[in-house]
Amino acid sequence: MKTAKIFSFLFLFMVSSITFAQDELQITAKDSIVQSSWIFGVGFNAVDDSGNVFDGIFNVGEEWNIVPFPSRVSIGRYFKSGLGLEAIGTYNEYKEGNIIDGEINLEDISYFGFDGRVTYDINKIIGETGWFDPYVGIGAGYTDANNKGRGTYNAVVGFRTWFSDRWGLDFNSTGKWAMSQGEGATNHIQHAAGVVYQFGIEKGLSKRGEEKLELLAAIEKEKQRQTDSINEVNRLRDEALLAERLKKQKEEDALAAAEKAKVDAINKRKAEIKSKIENLGNVYFGLNSSVVNTSSKKVLDSLAQVLEEIPTLTLKITSHTDSRGTSKYNDWLSQRRVDKTKAYLLTKGISEDKLTTEAYGETMLLNECDDSTFCPEEKHAINRRSEFVIVEF
Repeated sequence: MKTAKIFSFLFLFMVSSITFAQDELQITAKDSIVQSSWIFGVGFNAVDDSGNVFDGIFNVGEEWNIVPFPSRVSIGRYFKSGLGLEAIGTYNEYKEGNIIDGEINLEDISYFGFDGRVTYDINKIIGETGWFDPYVGIGAGYTDANNKGRGTYNAVVGFRTWFSDRWGLDFNSTGKWAMSQGEGATNHIQHAAGVVYQFGIEKGLSKRGEEKLELLAAIEKEKQRQTDSINEVNRLRDEALLAERLKKQKEEDALAAAEKAKVDAINKRKAEIKSKIENLGNVYFGLNSSVVNTSSKKVLDSLAQVLEEIPTLTLKITSHTDSRGTSKYNDWLSQRRVDKTKAYLLTKGISEDKLTTEAYGETMLLNECDDSTFCPEEKHAINRRSEFVIVEF
C-alpha cells in the first residue's frame, strides 16, 4: 500500500512538471513571421547612366543623378512561395554636365521609369531571419531617358530590413538593358532606397515556432509514455538534477578561473611597473647636499613619464643619508632631500596627491658603513639616496 502511494505521488509530480513545461513553451507572437503580404514603398532613386552598366559604377559625381525629394513609388504582392510581383514608378533628372547615353549632358532633362518585376525571397534558401530580407529579381519596363523612350530588360538585387511587422527599409539596385539601341539609347543602373509598409499580412510560424511546436508534440508524447513507466520519470529527474549540478559546477569553475586570471594579470602588471621603476635607479646626492644633480634629474624625468603613462600609480619617496654626522642633522638633511626630490617631480606636472614622502635619515643604510666602520667615499655615496616605492596601483 505504501509503495503504491509513493508511485502515485511521483507520477503526479512528473505530470505536473511536464504540464508546466508546456505552459512555458506556448507559441507566442514572437514565434510567427510574415509569409505573404502587400508591400507599398516610397523613397528615393539614383540613376547611373554611363553608357555601360558596370562602367564607372561608383563615379557618383559625374554619372549619378538624384533629386532632393521622394522620387520612387512601388506596390507589390508577395507570396508564401517566396515569389513577388511588383510595379514601380520613378522620376529623376539628368543633371547638366553628367554622362547620358555615353555623352555629356548639356541641360537638365527629366527621367521617367515604369517597371514591373518578379522577385524571389532568398530567405527561402538561407532560412528566415524575420528582420533581414534579401531578394533578387527580373523584369521589364519602359523608360523615358534623355528624351528617348526605350523598353528595358531589368535585373534587380536588394534587401529589406524590418523594424516591425509593418514598417521597414528597402535598398536595391537594378540593371536596365535597353531592348533596342536605336537613336543612341544605352543601358543604365538605377539605385533605390526608401521606406516600405506591409499590409494584407498573412503570418505563419517561424523556424523557432515550428521547433516549439515539434517540442510541444514531443512533450505530449512523453506524457503518455510516462503513464507506463515511473522508472523513466525518475531517470529523467535524476538526469536533470545531475545536469544542473554539472552546470553550476562549470559556472563556479569558470568564475574562479576568471578571478584568478584577473588577479594574475594585476600582479603581473604590478611586477612590470615595479621592475620598470627599479630599472630607472635611485636619485643620489653629494655629501651634505640636497641638490638634485643632472644625472638625478634624468632619473626623475623618466619617473615622471611613467607616472603620466599610469594615471592610477601612487608612489612614496623615501630619502636617506650616510652615517656621517649626527643623527639629528641627518634626519634634517634627509627631509630636505625628500622635499627636493618631490619638488622636482611637481615641476614636471606630476599631481601632488600621487606622491607621499618619508625621511629616514641614517637609519636604513644599504651596507656596513655605520658610525663604527670605516668605509671609502664610494660606499658612503650608496647611502645618500632617494628611493621610490609603489603605494597603490
